[in-house]
Formats: sequence, C-alpha cells, structure tokens
Amino acid sequence: MQLEFWQERWARNQIGFHQDSINLHLASFWSQLNAAPHACVLVPLCGKSRDLLWLRAQGHTVLGVEVSRIAVEAFFAENELQATVTQQGAFERWEADGLVILCGDFFDLQAEDVAMCSVVYDRASLIALPPEMRQQYVNHLLEILAPASCMLLITLHYDQSLADGPPFSVETQEVYDYYATWFQIKPVRTVDALEDLPGFKRYGIEQIDETVFLLQPR
Repeated sequence: MQLEFWQERWARNQIGFHQDSINLHLASFWSQLNAAPHACVLVPLCGKSRDLLWLRAQGHTVLGVEVSRIAVEAFFAENELQATVTQQGAFERWEADGLVILCGDFFDLQAEDVAMCSVVYDRASLIALPPEMRQQYVNHLLEILAPASCMLLITLHYDQSLADGPPFSVETQEVYDYYATWFQIKPVRTVDALEDLPGFKRYGIEQIDETVFLLQPR
C-alpha cells in the first residue's frame, strides 16, 4: 500500500473511514491515560478528524500527521481555522491555535519533529495499514517517540477472509506482540462496531469487534 493509495482515496472522496463526530472511546477513556494537562498529543494518519479539536479543547497541544493535502486543507477549512503554512523538513506544516498538522509521509518523521509529544492517539493508524506494513509503522513510531510516552489505541477485528481493508483487522495478540516490550497494555472496552461500518455488511460480515487499549510506559 503506497502513499498514492490514500491520496487517491481522498481525491475521490472515498473516505468511509472518516467520522464526523468525536470518537466516543476517546471521550470516555482519555482521562485514564493520566496524561499531563498540557501534554502534546501525536495523532498519526489523522485525516481531517474532529478528534483533534476535542484534544485541543482539553488543553493539549496537538500534532497530527497526514499524507493527503486534501484532508489537511479540508480540516482547517471545515473548522474555520486560519492556518499558517510553512515548511518543516520533508513536511508542509499547517498550524493554528496550538494545533499542527504535518502534511507528508509518516515514515519521514524524525525524532526532533515529535520531541515535544508524550502521548499518542491512534484511532485510525494501525488499522489503516496491511499486515506487511504494520511492524514497520510500529518500529518507526517507537524509534522516534520519547521513552515515557503513553497511548490510547483503538483497533478493529473481523473476519479478514470475507473482506479486505482498509480498515484492516488487527488481532489483540498483535497489539501485545508489537508493544508489550515497551508498554503495559490494558484492554478497557470491546464493542461491536458493525453499525458504524455498514459497508462491511455486504461482504457477509456479522460482527466487527472494536477494542480500546490503554498503553502505559513500563
């Protein structure tokens, strides 16, 4: 899966993965991370998610990363935010009111780009990637993150033999395989998310388990 795939999805407005409302799991479980009140939150593959606004409203500074310029432009336009646009290394940096989105390839991120971030919110990153790319994503994330960072992670699990992603199915064991060396992992909620992803019904899928994990540094 190359960058062009996501750019084409946004260009064609094929963004069924986008949620117009604030993610309910974010609002329910964010406080359990015990993140510092003014911590900077990294949101990889953020799209134009309104979750960025919710995080900012809690007092955090927010750093999103998104490959599609269409998504970045839409986020600022739809939320009536006047962005200052500059260049930051390999990225186009869009900034307004304590909220930054770096437009470019996540794998171009350097440690200095995220040095201020101590929290990660991953609702749509790990599940956006096919199995062959997920370990690469995790390795890069861990390489650039500050050691004491924490994370709110949301995954989906369904019968991948019936339908391909994205969003892709991620086994709970995968989360432990990827992160258990560095984090204490606590699953805090699993719900059936099929009604939120009705397109999967046409493939005969009858249940999609959405699981919320809290990851704390060891």
